[in-house]
Amino acid sequence: MLDLSEFRSVYLEELDEQIQIMEEELLRVEKAGSAENGIQRLFRAAHTLKGSSAAMGFFKMKSLTHEMEHLLDKVRNNELQMTDRLTVLFFQSVDLMKILQQEIVQHNQEMSDIHAMTLLLANYMHEHEHEQLQVQEAPHSSKLVPRSAAKANELLSRLEAASSSGVQFKWVKFTLAADCGMKQARMKLIEMSVCETADLFCTIPDLSAEWDEPDNHRQLDCLIGCPLTTEELAARLEGLSEVEGIEIQECGMEQLQSELSPKKEAVLQEPAEPVIGDKTKAQTIRVNVDRLEHLMNLVGELLIDQTRMQQLDKDFRQQFGSNEATQELEQLSDHLQRTIGNLQESVMKVRMLPIEQLFVRFPRMIRDLCRTLGKEVELILEGGDTELDRTLIEDLGDPLIHIIRNAVDHGIESPEVRREAGKPAKGTLRINAAHEDNQVMITIEDDGAGIHADKILRSAAAKGMISQTEAESMTEREAVNLIFHPGFSMASKVSDISGRGVGMDIVRTDIERMNGLIEIVTEKGKGTIFKIRLPLTLAIITGLLVQLSGRTFVLPMTNVTEIVRIDPAMIKKVKGVPVLFIRNQVIPIVWLHDHFGYERSDHTKKHIPIVIIGRAEKRIALAVDELLGNQEVVIKSLGSFIGKVEGISGATILGNGKLALILEAGSIIKMNINSY
Repeated sequence: MLDLSEFRSVYLEELDEQIQIMEEELLRVEKAGSAENGIQRLFRAAHTLKGSSAAMGFFKMKSLTHEMEHLLDKVRNNELQMTDRLTVLFFQSVDLMKILQQEIVQHNQEMSDIHAMTLLLANYMHEHEHEQLQVQEAPHSSKLVPRSAAKANELLSRLEAASSSGVQFKWVKFTLAADCGMKQARMKLIEMSVCETADLFCTIPDLSAEWDEPDNHRQLDCLIGCPLTTEELAARLEGLSEVEGIEIQECGMEQLQSELSPKKEAVLQEPAEPVIGDKTKAQTIRVNVDRLEHLMNLVGELLIDQTRMQQLDKDFRQQFGSNEATQELEQLSDHLQRTIGNLQESVMKVRMLPIEQLFVRFPRMIRDLCRTLGKEVELILEGGDTELDRTLIEDLGDPLIHIIRNAVDHGIESPEVRREAGKPAKGTLRINAAHEDNQVMITIEDDGAGIHADKILRSAAAKGMISQTEAESMTEREAVNLIFHPGFSMASKVSDISGRGVGMDIVRTDIERMNGLIEIVTEKGKGTIFKIRLPLTLAIITGLLVQLSGRTFVLPMTNVTEIVRIDPAMIKKVKGVPVLFIRNQVIPIVWLHDHFGYERSDHTKKHIPIVIIGRAEKRIALAVDELLGNQEVVIKSLGSFIGKVEGISGATILGNGKLALILEAGSIIKMNINSY
């Protein structure tokens, strides 16, 4: 048996792409109505998946896409209208395809039952048979729809040539007996009989093509050229076996031309029309992600070696002074630094993906939320081409979904409330991504009711999260940030969308784990903006090296807000807590030595190095022994043997070959803020 396992990843990639295409097109159809190229795109996606699923042995996926393809074929041939109900059926089918996709990914088999869905699709076709028959009984010319430009051209040329020779055209409709078996074969026999009497130009259905009519289809239309009168022709064709009725209708050349010409032009123009959403074919290849990760690890090792080379160069010059050998070593080190820098930049670009790959999930989600909540929301996506490390894009999905669901559920009001407030009934949700200072800034902005700080304070006090005294002393910004408190929720009841009070806490934790920052800007009645700032990558970061009791630690520069050296006399105490007064701010001071169980260094120094790190409006000053400067560091995991250590996000190897732990600023702030 052929081993298909090596093609599985290719199939899954194609499956993911085609499902995404189908969902995008369905959203477009639902919003702007069906367009010919959109239906063609849907049809091609269903057809592609049907073939590849059958080849890979996933027959439920094949059956489901086959039913969709059959309906879409009817729609693209104008035999069926793209109704709201049919669109919903297609959305449900895509949802079921996603479930099957997950089952294939996780278990390499399809487990869900698709019978009900395929039955719904098949029933839809049957329920509209009556409408189809009505369409079929319409004037003959309305059905003259060649399936390709070549056929349209050929048919029109033949008709024009025959017309110039004085041929009279007629439509002959044969209706087979209801109990006729093997209808396709019977129609073939009728076609042969017609050819003995007249020139046959075309038949509907097209008997030269693959038979895809329903089993109960029993009508055959023939376009013929014949000098006989209607009565003479009827007499010739009378007596055909298993034919229940014959209708003959005269047809003029002008009518046929008017029917064929626009369709021919449409078919001919179709390939030249820009297909919405199609991407320009680029010179690209698919590369396994594991290979990219391996390449990135190798670059990381080179970066560590380069740092060590620089350290050696520095040591040699200090030991031997400037001579020919040390100068050559310096030149070699500089060249190596430039080459590795270019290599690192190139590999980083390979790992970058446009954030559009994340944004494409949101239109469908907003649509479903609006239908569930009875709201109207205009989703605006901007900056989809902004690139971000693929790891960050994967990790960013859940936090963004939490924020967006909350914005639609709690932020944007119902149409009635919005109208009463003088706003448009339809709310706006704008998601923007942009590069800013070697970081990525993502904003999620709604024009809803805003976050009411007074309600948050009352709710937090009622739930015992804060005391009444604390509530009275909090600023509006501090009150708003209580939504990040674990277990906090403003929802009066738990629903499928929100209300369990676990969302925003997780959002902030996830963002901080990515060395990012999140902040809120809100105004009552105007709306809310969530601002998320993230590094471009987590693989290599710029770190601030600090020393504690002879050990080196690394702080991500994205978390550092300020570095100062202070006189010990500047340290005061407020309620027993050592603090620093700086620029009208009171900032608690933490000795990292205490956190890790090291002895504090000599306090006789004239100045203490202080690193101020921040999270939202929170600031903490970290007292360290020495500041060693900035350096690009490669983040290494601590591994499963050590596991998760509070306050540590990983480790790196320094230029001197020693190990340095990387501090997790968010965790340190959280631990120390909670201790006050």
